[in-house]
Amino acid sequence: MQWLNFRMERAMLKLGEKQKLTVVKKVEFGVYLAEDPRELENKVLLPVKQVPAGCEIGDEIEVFLYRDSQDRMIATTRIPKLSMGQVALLRVAQVGKIGAFLDWGLEKDLFLPYKQQRGYLKVGDEVLVSLYLDKSNRLCATMNVYENLEKNSPYKKEDTVHGRVYEISERFGAFVAVDDRYSALIPQKELYGNEVKPGEIIEARVFMVKEDGRLSLSIRKKAYLQMDEDAEAIRRLLDSYEGCLPFNDKVSPEIIKRETGMSKNEFKRAVGHLLKAGEIEIGPKVIRRVK
Repeated sequence: MQWLNFRMERAMLKLGEKQKLTVVKKVEFGVYLAEDPRELENKVLLPVKQVPAGCEIGDEIEVFLYRDSQDRMIATTRIPKLSMGQVALLRVAQVGKIGAFLDWGLEKDLFLPYKQQRGYLKVGDEVLVSLYLDKSNRLCATMNVYENLEKNSPYKKEDTVHGRVYEISERFGAFVAVDDRYSALIPQKELYGNEVKPGEIIEARVFMVKEDGRLSLSIRKKAYLQMDEDAEAIRRLLDSYEGCLPFNDKVSPEIIKRETGMSKNEFKRAVGHLLKAGEIEIGPKVIRRVK
């Protein structure tokens, strides 16, 4: 029984992957390929227009396996832009009622179902996707690429990186694919005052490399630099309120975030900086500019 299972596993044809298969039969419309020439019932067609010149039975050919427009497994010598377990940036070729179709370098476009999308898509957009097999064993695309992003980036703490936001989580923050390749997260606390959306390209600073290799990013500057920007933002806010804010640093974090885009700690730090510089005074319920 173990030997039988081993042979079945060896002879398995894998959708969405490159494989070297052996020519086991020649016909007018192409050649049939198999992983194990002894398992002829488990074979796949390589259409005649894809067959290399001079191809003979017993030759090995590297092919990619997918399903054609009639939902039949088929081989191609054209290697697409995306294989199973990878991520790739693909262009939206069509948008239909049930999802979008992506150009991945094969005759049949790759289907991206609506439930696997993040945000509104239109023709010409570029999206970062991975492959998966749906319930009908068909290859589809998903914008949920977390599991397929690499964790062995060359970056270290304090490096500046560029990445693509691919998902927003109210709990965790913004998930980012650095260089469209490496796994990273902008934690929720680092998003104060910065709105990002899926598909946006951001510049960020690495503030931590986790044990598993994933990157933690900040789009805010270091505290002493950010404090100067936050203090300037409070000055502009004071101008808009004619020199007197109708709240002080004792109000709720929600009000501070709504009015300034800062966390409470960041607001208090900037207010303290202005107070020390003699630019403001703090009342029981207000902050006033010192004339």
